[in-house]
Amino acid sequence: MTAVVFAGPSLDRESVPHRQDIEILPPIQRGDIDALIARDEPPTVIGIVDGRFMQSLSISPKEVLKAVDRGIKVFGSSSMGALRAVECAPYGMEGVGKIFGEYLSGRIDADDEVAMVYSDEDFQPISEPLVNMRFAIAAGLSAGAFEERTGEFFLRTAKRLYFPERTVARVLRLLTGEIADAEHRRVEEFFAASAPDTKRDDATELMSRVVACLPPAGPATPQEGPAA
Repeated sequence: MTAVVFAGPSLDRESVPHRQDIEILPPIQRGDIDALIARDEPPTVIGIVDGRFMQSLSISPKEVLKAVDRGIKVFGSSSMGALRAVECAPYGMEGVGKIFGEYLSGRIDADDEVAMVYSDEDFQPISEPLVNMRFAIAAGLSAGAFEERTGEFFLRTAKRLYFPERTVARVLRLLTGEIADAEHRRVEEFFAASAPDTKRDDATELMSRVVACLPPAGPATPQEGPAA
């Protein structure tokens, strides 16, 4: 039994167990699952975290379902994986994590909520996904870090930006003079010190689900390589 996980900036590769039966590939695109199925020994588990959609064709639900129909366990979380999991859940794909749950419930429905740009060389993020900002604002409100109207203003401002331009720093610049200085400082401090990375948390949960589908291995060691 082997697993393949498609991931980029949402997955912390340093936390991935170094196992010969788990292969980490770059963000998924059209044709990638067909290529796995065509292998002499296709994987028994596929995890989809990140995907490509601007510079190449995105993975289609039909291609995902080919793998499901062949008895391959397919998980999705965080980003493209969450989007495809919502579409394919009725047919056997399994969604993982909070972001998948928000799309499944309909509380979030825009694809650009998970969209971001990143370096092709090492998957370092250049922009930040709106969905992460939503979960961060919710966490800040629960902690009493700033006022509710401040959080609402932050998200409205972020939503108006084209997704490649979305960063916390840019939103904070746009909020300068629009909210009280003390509130501005509290939001800035919360994002710097306490904001969750929900995309990464969901990707970590997906990895746990993938590992649980495989035979037990010896003590895991961190996988070498750039952070994804």
